[in-house]
Amino acid sequence: MNLYENIVNKQEKVSVVGLGYVGMPIAVAFSQQIEVVGFDINQRKVESYLAGIDVTNEVGDEVLKKSKVHFTSNEKELRDCKFHIVAVPTPVSTDKTPDLSPIISACKTVGRNLEKGSVVVFESTVYPGVTEDICVPILEEESGLKCGVDFKVGYSPERINPGDKVNRLETITKVVSGMDEETLEIVAKVYELVIEAGVYRAESIKVAEASKVIENAQRDINIAFMNELSIVFNKMSIDTSAVLEAAGTKWNFLKFTPGLVGGHCIGVDPYYFIYKAEELGYHSQIIASGRRINDDMGKFIAENIVKKLIQANKLVKGSNVAIMGITFKENTPDSRNTKVIDIIKELEGYGINITVVDPIADEEEVWNHYGIKLKKMEDVINMDAVVFAVPHEEFSIMHLANIKKHYKQYENHNIVALNEVAATQESGLENILVASNELFENASEQLPYVLIDIKGIFSRKDAEKLGYLYWSL
Repeated sequence: MNLYENIVNKQEKVSVVGLGYVGMPIAVAFSQQIEVVGFDINQRKVESYLAGIDVTNEVGDEVLKKSKVHFTSNEKELRDCKFHIVAVPTPVSTDKTPDLSPIISACKTVGRNLEKGSVVVFESTVYPGVTEDICVPILEEESGLKCGVDFKVGYSPERINPGDKVNRLETITKVVSGMDEETLEIVAKVYELVIEAGVYRAESIKVAEASKVIENAQRDINIAFMNELSIVFNKMSIDTSAVLEAAGTKWNFLKFTPGLVGGHCIGVDPYYFIYKAEELGYHSQIIASGRRINDDMGKFIAENIVKKLIQANKLVKGSNVAIMGITFKENTPDSRNTKVIDIIKELEGYGINITVVDPIADEEEVWNHYGIKLKKMEDVINMDAVVFAVPHEEFSIMHLANIKKHYKQYENHNIVALNEVAATQESGLENILVASNELFENASEQLPYVLIDIKGIFSRKDAEKLGYLYWSL
């Protein structure tokens, strides 16, 4: 317990390796109590933090400016720390298998600077066994030290929900684990310094690793069920949200909603479980099925956008479509592994011109990952369809009537058509009146305002009253 006491007395420092949407809030929270070194290999990100700019929007610029974290991209400064928290991403490769390269690289960095008597805790989401079977050997090789003798390891899965200002690091129960009882107690007591909701001591590192993977797999499966319902209800011309609202009146109905499932948690973690299961000779059925459904939703949504364009008598090829939001979820600048990109690519395959607007997304990240230059709202003009892909708060407070200004204007569409009829009719008023009736009877089939509201942030009834051709999951 001497390490914990030394940390509390500020005789030893804690490092946080990886300063993204998980690591940065952890570093800031701990810095209110103890000495913290925040390390990241991304020098641009470190410079932003040093300037008081929170590129994650998780704690905000003002809190960041007041924090006492020592931000650095110099790995040698990790040698001043005895308690290391590794919070780097664990994505999947293009073949949907775990990409452990970020955590392997982090282990090498920590290992090169590991001192005797240290504890290394991993927060990255992994399948059971990664900490002890993959990370420990790398730490030993790089440091020349022996695990269990010269240093100890633990695991505490991150549970931060990006963009969520209610369920925060401090208010979510923290699962902690250690390679032995002594390590478990040190890890638990260190986290208890900042976790108001308390900690849960898992019986082993593998149990803690597994708990994280199934948390997100469970949510993934539930959303996949909602997405499957949405696909079927759309074929039946039934409003999915109306069905869920009715079903939700029962006390034990789980209130999930359909949508795109991306990001570096729910859209990734199930593949870690599937990979490990396959390695053990078991082919996942429920989890793998849920993943297939969720991975195909971008294509399904794009197809329905095209159908609505056709229904509105618009030429698909060459049409202009605005995509509102590209981040993987609402109210976060994180666009990594966003499924909105699937919609964009599918629509571009039809020859559709795409304009992407996202006031929250990290513009540089979007450009580097997807080659997309984000536009401003004032750039959204002459659209054939507007797609609200991400329910950012800034979008949800928009007035439906004001959205019309972003479309091609067809106010005189029927009048122009009627004039054309009049100019070509030889038998006079009777035929003109017949043509007039036909034009206006078919007006509902010629709606110019195609509005795609994926997550249902607007009222269907209100949208249709205003003349929108509306579609939602």
